[in-house]
Amino acid sequence: MSRTERAKLGRQEIIQNIMDAAIIEFSQHGFIGASTQAIAERAGLKKSQLHYYIEDKEALYSKVLGKVLNAWADFFSFDETPGSEPAEELKKFIKMKLDYALDHPQLSRIFTMEILSGGARLEEYWPQAIAATMRKVERINRWAEEGKLRAPDGRLLIMHIWALTQYYSDYTLQAEKLMDGPLTDPEVREKILHELTTFILQGCGICCGISSPAR
Repeated sequence: MSRTERAKLGRQEIIQNIMDAAIIEFSQHGFIGASTQAIAERAGLKKSQLHYYIEDKEALYSKVLGKVLNAWADFFSFDETPGSEPAEELKKFIKMKLDYALDHPQLSRIFTMEILSGGARLEEYWPQAIAATMRKVERINRWAEEGKLRAPDGRLLIMHIWALTQYYSDYTLQAEKLMDGPLTDPEVREKILHELTTFILQGCGICCGISSPAR
C-alpha cells in the first residue's frame, strides 16, 4: 500500500470516527445540546483537529440527517414486479423497518428529535423522502383497488407501520422494562416482529399464515 493510500485510509477512518461520535452526541443531546468539543473528544481528536475535517456543527448534523433519510429511501421499497403479493411485501417491509429501528436506534432518535424541534433542518430532504414514500403508497393503493387488502389510504398504513416500529428505537428503555429483557435478545426481537406483522396484516384483512414464535 502506498503512502497516499495509507493517508487516504487514515482519513476515512478519522471521518468515520467523527460520524460515529456525532451520531451518539446528536442522539443524546439533539442539535442544540451537542457540542463540537464533545464530538471531538468522543472521536479522539482535539477541537481544532475536528474542524480540519468538518466545516461546522451544522454541516456535520446535515450529513447525519442525510445518512438517516437516504438509508430509509434506499432500504424500504416494495417489489414492483406484476403479481407481487401484499402479504409478502408488507412482511418484508415491516421486518426491514423494525430491524433498522433496533439496529440503528441512535440514528432513528436523531430524526425524531429533529421532528420534535420543528424539523427546520429537514426541508432539503422532504422532496426525496415524500417521493419515495408515495411510491409505496401508490403500490398499496393498487393492491387495495385489486381487492388484495383493506387499506382505504396507503399513506395511513405507511404511517401506522412507521409509528409501531419507531417506538422500539425512541422508547427502548420502556420497551425493555416491559419485555423484561434487552431488545437485542433474538427471542424478544422475534416476538416483537411476530406480533407487529400479525397485527398489521390482520388489520389489512390479510390472512397472515404466521405461526406463533416459540415461548
